[in-house]
Formats: sequence, structure tokens, C-alpha cells
Amino acid sequence: MLNLEDHSRIVVKIGSALLVEEGHLKRDWLNFLADDLCRLTKRGTEVIVVSSGAIALGRGVLGLPKGVLKLEESQGAAAVGQIELAEAYQKIFAHRGMTTGQVLLTLRDTEQRRRYLNARATVSTLLKLGAVPVINENDTVATTEIRYGDNDRLAARVATMVSADCLVLLSDIDGLYTAPPAENPLAEHIPVVERITREIESMAGAVGSELSRGGMKTKIEAGKIATNAGTAMVIASGKRLHPLTNIAQGGRCTWFKAHSTSATARKTWIAGQLKPTGQVTIDAGAEKALRKGKSLLPAGVTDVSGRFQRGDTVCIVDASGREIGRGLVAYDCDDAVRLVGHRSREIESILGYSSRAEMIHRDDMVLGDDD
Repeated sequence: MLNLEDHSRIVVKIGSALLVEEGHLKRDWLNFLADDLCRLTKRGTEVIVVSSGAIALGRGVLGLPKGVLKLEESQGAAAVGQIELAEAYQKIFAHRGMTTGQVLLTLRDTEQRRRYLNARATVSTLLKLGAVPVINENDTVATTEIRYGDNDRLAARVATMVSADCLVLLSDIDGLYTAPPAENPLAEHIPVVERITREIESMAGAVGSELSRGGMKTKIEAGKIATNAGTAMVIASGKRLHPLTNIAQGGRCTWFKAHSTSATARKTWIAGQLKPTGQVTIDAGAEKALRKGKSLLPAGVTDVSGRFQRGDTVCIVDASGREIGRGLVAYDCDDAVRLVGHRSREIESILGYSSRAEMIHRDDMVLGDDD
């Protein structure tokens, strides 16, 4: 699908250079973007925003000089800027009847299993409750992750984490060219990239502006992450007012086609690319429920074996020991054993804390005869 409005869950990444100018938030531009996002949500599209800008805003508030900041200065600027940024998003979206929720992440939160599951659950819950997640890199504690505008790859990881079917990178350029257009007036715009090859990678230039150091290189890397996981990506200019409307109306941009659907890619990952570390045996009733698209509840589990941690892949087997699927388990093995055969409402009294109702959520499961 190369039409923005044909997608059901969209991640929109906003670069610092679009959002901040001379240390001040470009509120008019953000208002136009909010109009676009509001229009999409009214159509039933789920939207997630990945926003740069905290350090750039904070350095303006604190009066820090231009140029490269020391690590502690970047962290301090981020701490101040995150408050400014969150308040701006809250007020501008609330004016349109929309609720926002801030989520601070680092790349580790999308790579380590436990943190990945927690982050995905938080974002999914916000979407379910009708709120727009606004995700920022947690630059107040990050060290090597701090790179202004290098949220391209973070946005791609967020898109794959929440199974978004489209990632929009709003930039200061309207897509990919055969060469950097600022350096080569003969450079040609590329409207569609079927697959990211070495030739495509070679077209990316060097770094971008002072505020957006990633440039096209990190956008191509983001494209590889997204498209390999079944998420289409589009690079478009954010300089236009109503940038998302411009994409939807056929404005110049570059689409990167996904290699498969996000659901198919996720199932492939769960089913074949991870080594199961445990086994969960279920009864006939639970198997019937799973075949109907339900999650696996503790009540339907008859036995648990193996040593695994929450987020690990386990085999799901029937009473005869036949493997019927695999999934990412929501509990450590010791807790899973204690929950065998119990109803979800008993979880808190058994474990001493409140946790998820499912042993394995349907979104984290693939059955043997799934398409």
C-alpha cells in the first residue's frame, strides 16, 4: 500500500530541525501537524509520534551555546526540554480533543526482552485507550545514544515493536535522490524503492544539519529495519504545512515497500528465528480457544517445563505432547508454574502482585497452521 490513508497504524517521526528553531518550539508548524494527526485518528487510524527536539529545546531555555555539547550538558538540556516538549504536545493535542501520553525510551528498551514487552504493552494500552503515544529518546540518562535527530532508527524499532504498517520520517528533504541534491543539481528524485540494495545505500549522503545529524544515512538504516519487519516507510518533507496531508494527496516523497506484512514477519520471527527455552502444555479447551484467536490464560495450562524468563519463546503443546505453536511467555518459569490451572483473577493473590491476565498473549503467539 502506497497510500498513507490505507494504513491502520502509523508511526510519525519528527526531526529536531522541523520542530525547533533557534532554541524555540515552532508552534505553528506543530499545530498544522496536529491537524493532520487528528484527521487520521478520526478516520480510525492509530497514530504514534516519535519526536526529537528535547535537547534542542532545552539548550535554548538554558542558554547553552551553539556547537557540540558536553555529555552532561546534553543530559541537562534534555531534562529541561522534555518538560517543554511534553507540555506543548499536551496542550496542542488537547485543543483538538486528543489525549497524549509521553513514553521515554532508549534503544535498549526495544532490544532487551523484558523492557521490550513492557514498552510495547504501554504503547498498546495507550492506543487502546484512545491516546496518542508521544515517544522521545530518554536523553537524560542516555550516553552513547545521544545524537541529535538520530531517532530514525528508534522510530523504526518502535514501528516494528507495535506492528505498525507504516513509518513516516518527516525530514528537511522530500525523499531519496540518486545523489545529495544540494551537491549535485542533476540528482534525480526516487519515488519508490522496491528493496534497499547497496546501490540505494550508496545514495545516502553524509550528516545533516547541526540539529539533525543523522541525515539520509540513518533514514536508510531505519528503512532496512522497518521493511524487513513488514512495515512500509515513507520519507517526506516536513517543511510543508500539513505534511501528512501532502503525502496523502500524492505530494513528492519516497516510499520504501515492505517485504511482507508486519503480522507475517512477526510470526516468522516467533516461529523460526528464536530457540524455545521452555514448554507449556495446554488442555483441549484452551487449544480450541487459541484456534479462535484467543490468548492463552493460566486456567488452560496443565503443565510448564524448562527454565525461561519473561519474554522468552516457549513451545505450546497439547495433551499428547504435539507442538501446536510457539509464543513469548509473559511470566518467568517459577511464576508460570505457580499459575498453572488458575484463573486470571487469582494471579495477584498467588504471586503477591498484579500482572497480565494472559500466560501468552495472542499477539505474541503463532500456531502451527496459522497463515
